[in-house]
Amino acid sequence: MNFISPKSTDLLLSEAKSESLYLKLIEQINKDFNLANEGIDLPMSISPNELKIQLHEKIYRLIQYKFAEYLNLLYIIDVSEDEIKKLDGSDIVILAEHVTFLILKREWQKVWFRNRF
Repeated sequence: MNFISPKSTDLLLSEAKSESLYLKLIEQINKDFNLANEGIDLPMSISPNELKIQLHEKIYRLIQYKFAEYLNLLYIIDVSEDEIKKLDGSDIVILAEHVTFLILKREWQKVWFRNRF
């Protein structure tokens, strides 16, 4: 079974829930943010919608105020540099939303593979 990348944040989160890997996804996000010294400390009880909002706000603040830390976080999570370069940075709110999705996609990929192999 091949990994198929979800097309949106909502689809990704519902897929994680349906495969009972949502909690593992939260763990992975918390772990990688802590590794980057940017703890986000998402509670295991967080709803998918709240997860999306908190992650977006965190990324927005990093882009706005802590750009070097933001780049470090992307490096630690291993988000594709090519995909980041394709994004339009003219609106930071929209940029943060797209980056949030790329982060979630990469974290989901890690959790998905770990569960399969």
